Amino acid sequence: MSITKTATGSERPRHRLLIVAAMNSAVAAACLLPMPLSAAPPSAERVSDDTAIRPFSVSIPDAALADLRRRIAATRWPTRELVADDTQGVRLATMQKLADYWANQYDWRKAEANLNRYPQFVTRIDGVDIHFIHVRSKHANALPVIITHGWPGSIIEQLKIIDRLTNPTAHGGTPADAFDVIIPSLPGYGFSGKPTELGWDPQRVARAWATLMDRLEYKSYVAQGGDWGDAVNEQMALQKPKGLLSIHTNMPGTLPDTISAALAGGPQPTGLTADEDYAWKQLDFFYKNRVGYATEMGARPQTLYGLDDSPIALAAWMIDHDPESQKLIDRVFGGASEGLTRDDILDNISLYWLTGTGLSSGRLFWESKLAFFAPKGVTLPVAVSAFPDEIYTAPESWSRKAFPNLIFYKRHDKGGHFAAWEQPQALVEDMREAFRPLRESR
Repeated sequence: MSITKTATGSERPRHRLLIVAAMNSAVAAACLLPMPLSAAPPSAERVSDDTAIRPFSVSIPDAALADLRRRIAATRWPTRELVADDTQGVRLATMQKLADYWANQYDWRKAEANLNRYPQFVTRIDGVDIHFIHVRSKHANALPVIITHGWPGSIIEQLKIIDRLTNPTAHGGTPADAFDVIIPSLPGYGFSGKPTELGWDPQRVARAWATLMDRLEYKSYVAQGGDWGDAVNEQMALQKPKGLLSIHTNMPGTLPDTISAALAGGPQPTGLTADEDYAWKQLDFFYKNRVGYATEMGARPQTLYGLDDSPIALAAWMIDHDPESQKLIDRVFGGASEGLTRDDILDNISLYWLTGTGLSSGRLFWESKLAFFAPKGVTLPVAVSAFPDEIYTAPESWSRKAFPNLIFYKRHDKGGHFAAWEQPQALVEDMREAFRPLRESR
């Protein structure tokens, strides 16, 4: 593992970029990156109470939406790629289709109304305002679950699973399958605050999430996530806060040392099963062809000024994050539906743009010193859902070695990086089955 020095002189593992997948008062009309407004501004007394939980709703000014459309229309387009595929990056035709729809047909107000269907709150934890959705089930003894998004995701990823989890009888389940759902926005993402000091790595986020669950007075709960959500949840499992029963992940850290060594330039792995070979080939492709975004955000996130200055630059950066992303985008903007719609994609990108978190979300890559896909020594009960179009499809064999207390594993035949977004029913059914035995121990 090669080591590089930061500007402060501390050592940071370069190979930690095994990380990421895909792997953050009213505003004047001239304001280019408005922040959302709360439904009812909290009183000074409540603001001074650092443990206060304040109601929140989303209301983006019209001027910000007009500015977004103006910037899209003013895009200075590059020349067309010189190849007939996406090997040079996100294709010009794809981005021009996206831009046309975004500027002329897309309606952010529908996304805003959808977000405001759910109870939202803000509370200050460790000096940062944390935004979260909190939906309680109508069913008694619902199991609380804190669900964490990743990059380039947001709380938009999980909206499709909220009712399935909290209202299971309307979605093929029973009252005994009910969850209370808590979905926070990571610091520097979405409607959460942007940290003004160093140190907000996955370990610190994990501690903040434990504080949030304690503040909500949950005595026992489970956690779910992929991408950064997995990194945070695995750290929670290592920290073992009081009340955490188990974690479920759709992008687990399971790489054997031989695979990690091969990705770093060591000997090619041998003796792999069919599932292991499939995962190895996915990882080999990713590190040879698609890890550049993570390398840049992990090393120089502040350089990415374009993410907060150009909506098209932001959109291209976000959709070029994993091996299947461009194919999915091409299909969706070509008129097909692959679990996601054009509005799904633009709801998420617009959230980053309207909150001005394109650059700030990248700082989590810089802060993290974790080898993202490597096992961390988690001994709590773990459940794994593996999807074929993820950055890599974790084999059951690797999962059992990485998690000695693996309580559930299921390999799916469709779905990708955004499991809750693309295959919400499949993910919810996995969560119900995985956590069902734990309900009896509460």
